[in-house]
Amino acid sequence: MRRFFKWVMLTLCLCVLGYGGYYGLSIYNSLNGLSKEGKDSIFTNPNHATPISQEEPPKWEGKNRVNILLLGGDSRGKKNSEPPRSDSIMIASIDPVTKKATLFSILRDTYVKIPGYGSDKINAALAYGGASLAMKTVSDFTGLPIQYYVYTDFQGFMALVDAIGGIDLDVEKDMKYSDAWDGHEFDINLKKGYQHLDGKTALQYVRFRHDATSDFTRTERQRKFLTAVAEKMQTTSNILKFPKVLQAVDPYIDTNLPVSDMMKLASLGMEAKGQGIDSQQLPPMELLEERTVGGASVISVKPDKLKTFIQNKLEGIDPSASPSPSPTSASHRKQQEASELTSRR
Repeated sequence: MRRFFKWVMLTLCLCVLGYGGYYGLSIYNSLNGLSKEGKDSIFTNPNHATPISQEEPPKWEGKNRVNILLLGGDSRGKKNSEPPRSDSIMIASIDPVTKKATLFSILRDTYVKIPGYGSDKINAALAYGGASLAMKTVSDFTGLPIQYYVYTDFQGFMALVDAIGGIDLDVEKDMKYSDAWDGHEFDINLKKGYQHLDGKTALQYVRFRHDATSDFTRTERQRKFLTAVAEKMQTTSNILKFPKVLQAVDPYIDTNLPVSDMMKLASLGMEAKGQGIDSQQLPPMELLEERTVGGASVISVKPDKLKTFIQNKLEGIDPSASPSPSPTSASHRKQQEASELTSRR
């Protein structure tokens, strides 16, 4: 009997080790597939109207702060040779020393300087020069060294949400919008209340901006939802099925992250879990100015003030010391509307 139990324990140990090896190999192969090169990359043939310098992004040594540009693309109506338009722009900034993470979302109508193209809305950088130009533009705008990018489109977002089993979330208001341009494939029709969102309904939630507060509360919803996704992915059930999650999103993800740094970031993300994720809109309400350029409404901000605000935010300095907006300004009215919406949740 003693010998029998020894063989049983040995068999179990071998099974565990075998599964662990298979699990690790599956993750490695899946992660390696996310970094695409040559014809497999969606950014192989960016439509450069003006040559720009292809600067190498700053190196991350694992001990300093890492900043990852998260790009959500809109590929509807795009030809194969065209880079996608940028639908959402976010920065995940993680300090490996304090284990604290901050999620910045940039208003896509923010008017900035795009290297090689003059001034334009920040979401144009991706279409002009692919991920490398988007990284350079965002880095110049924020003062943060952007080491990596992760890109996905509508299909990739839905695949990720479905792969982790959806998200339970409180939808703060009725959301409805219809657009015949894409054959009504991505129409929005959500009801207010706590509910389970699958990939399709989650996409509706993070894309909705057809109300008085437009992109201001849309970016807030995106940060809220992405934080919920990060928490859901760290549950035991999703950790165990992580290889399947990666396989589901692989066709829709493009990144310059090497596998070694992906593993470092995964470990860092688990350590940062208990600290929570802070989030912030850029430009912040108290600094943004609304302007009209060429007949189009844009958002501008004084670069030096924005960079100071970001550094204060990352260092934990209270940003309330920043100058308050004039009560009659358009940005102040937007802030009041956003605050009223938040108080009704």
